[in-house]
Amino acid sequence: MRHIKIFVFLLAGSLMLNAQKAETPDFTYDIGGKIDQMTLTSSGVMLITHGKGLAGVKPGQDGLVFNFDDYGKVKQEEIFIVPNTPYVMVGQAGFGGIAAKQSVIDVVSGKRLFDTKANGWKAAGRPTLMMPENKLIVSGQRTAKEKYTQAVGIYDMGTGKEIKLFKLKGSNSLTGRPSIIDGGVILPTFKGIYRIDMNTGAENWVVDLKNVAYVIPDKDGKSMYAVQGKGKNHMVHKISASGAQIWGEGKKLKGVVSNFEVTPKGLAIVSDVADSGKKGLGKLASAKAQSNISFLSSSTGEDLWEKAPKTKGYVQHFYIVDDGILFGVGEGGINKISFDGNPLFKKPLKTGENIHTMALTKQGMIYITDTDADIINLDTGESIWSKPIKYKKAKAVTSTYDEAHSRFLISTGDEMIAIDENSGDISTLATYKFDEKEYPTGIDARNGGLLLTSDQNMMMLDFDGSEKFHEYYRSPGKSAFAIVALSALALASTAAMADASFQAGANKNYLGQYNQYGAQKQREADAFAAIATASFNEMAKRFNATAATENAQFILTKLDDGIGLVKVNKDSGVVEKEIILKDKKPTYEVDGFGGYLYYLANSNSIYAYNLKK
Repeated sequence: MRHIKIFVFLLAGSLMLNAQKAETPDFTYDIGGKIDQMTLTSSGVMLITHGKGLAGVKPGQDGLVFNFDDYGKVKQEEIFIVPNTPYVMVGQAGFGGIAAKQSVIDVVSGKRLFDTKANGWKAAGRPTLMMPENKLIVSGQRTAKEKYTQAVGIYDMGTGKEIKLFKLKGSNSLTGRPSIIDGGVILPTFKGIYRIDMNTGAENWVVDLKNVAYVIPDKDGKSMYAVQGKGKNHMVHKISASGAQIWGEGKKLKGVVSNFEVTPKGLAIVSDVADSGKKGLGKLASAKAQSNISFLSSSTGEDLWEKAPKTKGYVQHFYIVDDGILFGVGEGGINKISFDGNPLFKKPLKTGENIHTMALTKQGMIYITDTDADIINLDTGESIWSKPIKYKKAKAVTSTYDEAHSRFLISTGDEMIAIDENSGDISTLATYKFDEKEYPTGIDARNGGLLLTSDQNMMMLDFDGSEKFHEYYRSPGKSAFAIVALSALALASTAAMADASFQAGANKNYLGQYNQYGAQKQREADAFAAIATASFNEMAKRFNATAATENAQFILTKLDDGIGLVKVNKDSGVVEKEIILKDKKPTYEVDGFGGYLYYLANSNSIYAYNLKK
């Protein structure tokens, strides 16, 4: 029989012996202007927009890290938080949109590393951050002192110092994303692609290619591929280190490039064709909305495959493996093609729609969709088990690996399916129902059992599926959820850049191990540590630290004394801390990784509570 325990804190009894009320904040921050919004950055610094500008708060630090009040009111659309860096870019249009103020802030150090006015710019587009070089490329118009010349500047983000300034001829300006390749700055402009030597500032060559979105270096690190827009399609060109067009007029692709991988055997490219919107005969004559996969010769640009694999939908997963290309389609289906264009599976694998997971295990590759799951032999594409694993369409899919019991666990929303990793035997381990029509969004195989979590529910199952506890905390009403980020995993995971061209050029298609969060976290920490600045070193320490949410979940709920946040132990279900916010519609954010609650106490002030105490 399922027992739901709704905690009433004045009458809590033995379960509340260790709970603490913490209504006195550990830190108070006076912003000095009306606060509009709080946004937690991946560095752990809370970015605060207010009536006069921008401010920053560090977890556990007295006083503001920075408070720039020369911006005036900053709109959310004027801010770009660069994922997994300490940088925030701010771009504000001037009168009539003619002038633009661009700046880049290191929120960890609190320093403004670039500013259009301070660095001699009249107007500039959003800067381009080059990682891991940690360089900033700015393009735009210089001030009257330099006769409003169009220029490109390169800045060292470790120091904020200008490395080079290149002045363009006439009215020429950038149209695509610049790059740094083999000591040269590659500039896609209205008049073509230019290479400028970083040491001398000399123009080495120009290629007559317009409307180029970005370039991608070849394996030799000197030649490159240029992706050029042609209406609704893209063309790919190869340019030598000396600026020669190796492929002549280039290779035309149907659709827009969404993935571009340079492999030792050739170029693996995914291009997406959008729905034409036409109906009837017009729709039949138009290109089908789907992804196309091409494999081009790096030397000639010719298509190396006589017949491209059919996708019948959009490519959702795309991985380069030792013997070819492995891909999964959102509409359902997984296939593997050799670099020679030959199918490596006996037949394309049929799957359900929406592939949540494709990852390696000891037995093969696991995939999980809305309606089925399997582990397949990556050489043949066949199941390693004797029968398919199917279930009714999931309301919400989350999964984990229970190593101690050699099984995979999948929650479909109202039941947990257990799959024996050796035999493939499938069973329903447990069924459950969360309150407020919620479904589990997290599952964790812990030492004491299997933990299922959602916004307002926590349930611990024993390893045999029997319920150990189910704690439910009634939500204070959806309007109370202003700005919430409770997931340590979300805070620590690699965020994709918003710029589509950056994604296509820099996406590393790596087929990882299932449940490899710890290894991924370590890779990110190592990547931060490899960039020799104090701010990146601080981020490395943050990622190496134990997340505050590892053993506790923080839930906003309605308490007897008002709306508040409860800290609940994941292993026992016992409330360890209670913070009354005394606000019917609180605006707050939880740094689940650093372990701080930030609460908008009034229009000008923020309270911070240490949740690890």
